[in-house]
Amino acid sequence: MKPYDIKELLKAGKSALHEEVRIKGWVRSFRSNQFIALNDGSGQNNLQIVVDFNQFSEEILKQITVASALRVDGEVLESKGAGQEIEVKASQIKIYGYAAPEEAQKTILQPKRHSLELLREQAHLRFRTNTFAAVMRVRNALSFAIHQYFNQQGFYYIHTPIITGSDAEGAGEMFAVTNFEINNAPKTEDGKVDFSQDFFGKKTNLTVSGQLEAETAAMGLGKVYTFGPTFRAENSNTTRHLAEFWMVEPEVAFNDLEKNIDLAEDFLKYCIQYAIDHCPDDLALLAKRFDEEQKQKPKEERLEQSLMEKLEFVLHNKFVRLSYTEAIDILKNSKPNQKGKFKYPIDSWGADLQSEHERYLVEKHFKTPVVLFDYPAEIKAFYMRLNDDKKTVRAMDVLFPGIGEIIGGSQREERLDVLQQKMHDMNVDEKELWWYLDTRRFGTVPHAGFGLGLERLVIFVTGMSNIRDVIPFPRTPKNAEF
Repeated sequence: MKPYDIKELLKAGKSALHEEVRIKGWVRSFRSNQFIALNDGSGQNNLQIVVDFNQFSEEILKQITVASALRVDGEVLESKGAGQEIEVKASQIKIYGYAAPEEAQKTILQPKRHSLELLREQAHLRFRTNTFAAVMRVRNALSFAIHQYFNQQGFYYIHTPIITGSDAEGAGEMFAVTNFEINNAPKTEDGKVDFSQDFFGKKTNLTVSGQLEAETAAMGLGKVYTFGPTFRAENSNTTRHLAEFWMVEPEVAFNDLEKNIDLAEDFLKYCIQYAIDHCPDDLALLAKRFDEEQKQKPKEERLEQSLMEKLEFVLHNKFVRLSYTEAIDILKNSKPNQKGKFKYPIDSWGADLQSEHERYLVEKHFKTPVVLFDYPAEIKAFYMRLNDDKKTVRAMDVLFPGIGEIIGGSQREERLDVLQQKMHDMNVDEKELWWYLDTRRFGTVPHAGFGLGLERLVIFVTGMSNIRDVIPFPRTPKNAEF
């Protein structure tokens, strides 16, 4: 009796005919007390199990319900049904877990289409739905591709801290970490919370980025990346925001902005190609879903490309590289701007670009992925290298169709005096980041890096429209249910 994953057995196809096999999985459907559709999560496709009801007791047959878990032993036969090469005729069935039909009817496990909102309400069960299982398998493939890419490129994987005493972005929207009892925290003489008595002896938070720590590692290891959970306490209930998300952040010593852009483009294309190569069935299902969703959108919001065309669009186009200043000129003179179609009109240099502007550049003007660089210093973080014009910094954003910014990065400011001045101008506490400044005191070098939100990449590759549907258990304002 040979054990198989369902994906493995379906791939073997007719070469496995007449083998005695053992399959384990969950019942997707049971038609006419004869045909079980079984799925074990290994792939998108179900395996048909043929049951001779004269061979099994009524007690067993009653427990073969939607969502029940089974072990099936049987012979692989050529299937007479359309769309499948093989099926398994059951000789023995063991019930691992029985799902009462009256209870299953109240869940998303019943074999019919459910809204994504309902799936989120039963997030603990949505792994067993076709759409969500497909998304999670693609997410897994992309995560593996990220590690494989950097490993092949000679990068070292660095585990940067989740608890931090610094705010890398300077945004201030961070979750506090404390060991104090909330209603009984010790106070200083002026009535403020005395964090010197807390567990770490100072105020600490959940990190928004591992970048600053990764920079220190790059100063000794050359090429590093960090890939882990990050947190932002932004009270935003949109389809694009999570309170907990996963960030990929490479840092490379001796790289300038051009090499940083080269790395970002090569990295993105590698990951997308990996997903296409390793998740064809899942992407086929998600492509159908994407087409249906696009048809329901207002015409002006639809993406002209199918899901696979969108992915090929990125793979087979050289990314256009465009300065922020050039982008502003294009946007100012564009028809949507002149006709008042932009929600956020572009009227002057220095504007912070929105998703609608980024998508216009990618989807309408250039019709290729775009990398914007040299942004105004005032709208970017303190650690970005100041250009000779003293107005712009060596920042970069990679823009994709349908989503806008997918990567943000920069060449870092390696000059100690310039960095200190920028920190002063932006009210960043030098005492808190003394260790970061030390990297500029002892053997400083030009270096660069970027950040990619994993969920943003999964959204792009799967065609999903809500970031809550590309992470197993989303954390958002007023939601930490599971």
